[in-house]
Amino acid sequence: MVLSREDLWNQLKRGELAPVYTLFGVETFLRDKALKTIADTVFDTGDLRDFNDTTFSLNVEGNLEKAVAASSQLPMMSRRRLIRITDVRVSQTGFRDTLTEEDEALLSSYLAQPVTDAVIIFIADELNGVRKMGKFLRDKTAAINFEPLNERQLLEYARKEFAAADLKVTEPQVRSVVGRIGSDVRHLSNEINKLAAAALPGDTLTDELIEALVPDSSELDNFAFTNELLAGRPQRAVALLEKTLDDGAEPIALIGTISYKYRTLMIIKDMMARGLDRREVASAAKMRYTDQEAFFAAARRSDVKKLARALERIAETDLAIKTSVGGSGPAASRMQIEKLVCELAQLSN
Repeated sequence: MVLSREDLWNQLKRGELAPVYTLFGVETFLRDKALKTIADTVFDTGDLRDFNDTTFSLNVEGNLEKAVAASSQLPMMSRRRLIRITDVRVSQTGFRDTLTEEDEALLSSYLAQPVTDAVIIFIADELNGVRKMGKFLRDKTAAINFEPLNERQLLEYARKEFAAADLKVTEPQVRSVVGRIGSDVRHLSNEINKLAAAALPGDTLTDELIEALVPDSSELDNFAFTNELLAGRPQRAVALLEKTLDDGAEPIALIGTISYKYRTLMIIKDMMARGLDRREVASAAKMRYTDQEAFFAAARRSDVKKLARALERIAETDLAIKTSVGGSGPAASRMQIEKLVCELAQLSN
């Protein structure tokens, strides 16, 4: 059964553990944090964790059977065993899946009578909800989908992190930090820790520290902007666009950036549909490693026909700006790109 992140945290606070978890989703920072919290709950103080915390990668043939067998072994000087199963992939195309329908009988047998002194955690890189084994793990285990946080959730997360760091902040400062960083929770957490350290020996955040230490990564060349478009959030996308234009960016240059992102998504979508290996796709699209997860997640959510229409509109807007269709000058160019951004966001709805 699929649990919310809040359900998981509340259960763990009460010390409640499920026999089998599945952690999936593109927000890997929160996924890894949940993994650590589950592991800390599994073991008591004084337990020999090194002897009872085992990882099995499904990239190695036969490791699923070994993982299930390991869960049946008695814990060694510990209350429980923890079995981590990594590199779990159930993809849209089935290409290079590491969990298949052949594994259903083994997992069904285990889940019918799970070992009481062991906890198994499936850590999925990809878990298609339509494919049979993707649905199986979502339905039969305690599954948590770590989706990207929306703006409200990012602000809430930032407030809690500032409070945990004993740093006094104002609401405008919280919004400023989140606005500069965007939707990358790992980056947001790192920046908050950096600000807390820089504020020492004091405990109050200043606007000067934010300006000096937090780079503004919510510019258009950051994936967060395109992500807002693909998520169908025109208001947020236009807000990011307005800021970038106000900072002096040229509309024609922004068109090039938007075009690059959408062309890359189209390439990824096409290669994924043909069942090519993720590494081949990343190499062909010439993606930086740090951009890959966001690009692949966006490509999985995207529709080919809508991507094609988006590219048509980008080309039309580029031509309109260069040929002064609808007027010439900065104001006309700005209007053209604002209109484009709204249309692109609508295409994602």
